[in-house]
Amino acid sequence: MPVPATAKRVQAPHDAHGHPLPGTRRRAAVGLLVGFAVFAALLAVRILAPAEEGSAGLADTARDFVSLSISVVIESLPFVFLGIVLSIGVQIWLPDGFLLRRLPASPVLRRPILSLLGMLLPVCECGNVPLARGLIVRGLTVSESMTFLFAAPILNPITIITTQQAFGWDNGILISRIAGGFLIANLIGWIYSRHPRPEVLLTSRFQEECSLENHAGQAAGKVGRSVQLFVRETGAMMPALFIGAGIAGLIQVGVPRDVLVSVGTSPVWSVAALMVLAFVVAVCSNVDAFFILSFGATFMPGSIVAFLVFGPMIDVKMLALLRTTFTAKTLLQLTVVVALCSAALGLAVNYVL
Repeated sequence: MPVPATAKRVQAPHDAHGHPLPGTRRRAAVGLLVGFAVFAALLAVRILAPAEEGSAGLADTARDFVSLSISVVIESLPFVFLGIVLSIGVQIWLPDGFLLRRLPASPVLRRPILSLLGMLLPVCECGNVPLARGLIVRGLTVSESMTFLFAAPILNPITIITTQQAFGWDNGILISRIAGGFLIANLIGWIYSRHPRPEVLLTSRFQEECSLENHAGQAAGKVGRSVQLFVRETGAMMPALFIGAGIAGLIQVGVPRDVLVSVGTSPVWSVAALMVLAFVVAVCSNVDAFFILSFGATFMPGSIVAFLVFGPMIDVKMLALLRTTFTAKTLLQLTVVVALCSAALGLAVNYVL
């Protein structure tokens, strides 16, 4: 199996049997416990706080913040766990070289095939982050994993079906979403395939995770390694998910929805408004079509397309999850590229279709 460049670059601490040292295991366990503790606290506050006006409970704004944050977590959590399980399957249970042998040798052909891999995996953007991490560990390049990461939330079958049910075939929204997501993901893959040092795009902690997995070998057996990997990935994902959900809830409480609706009839400002909304609300790609359907009578089709393409690739929750893998500089670059491409797509739909 090819060893990723990240694994060659970082030599993580391990014992004589290839297992992570206690400090590494403790850090993953602490992250997991912190994440669940925050969620449990929010849930308890929401349930136990008295609802009477003038009571000692939460103010309406604070109550809304807690409710919105919890809803983002509940919506995302099953897909995060599904993504972790699929990542474990890719990293540990697939035979060595199984995936790489079945992909074209040419990067020009490999990236489009990887972008279509989402057709086989009904995982939204939250679950795709741990899965993309697993693909890097198994030998895919950073640019190839990015192609999958940004295409899969839009090209997975559940997203396509729900978008078709919400908007049908006649107005071009579904086709624009599928084609736009495919093209933007492959553009990102091509851009970062030109990077001279792709390992610098990744955080040092994730490079350490890659190194740990390669050092572990077969010493613990597949079941033991699966448990270790589940704990590490969950410990990395849970705090990021809860932080992202909290930020999403905070922004939704602070940004008046009527401000966005007031610009819905402008070909340009409607695109910008719904991209801001997509970034803020952090709705799962499997159900975002039904969420934005209620805006269909107010906003132009191009703005809806921009929402449906930009949101699954970049939102506050997604950025928090991506930060477990990519550096802040990389995420800033990705956000700019995806935002410009999504805006261009939305404007093209508004002015051409």
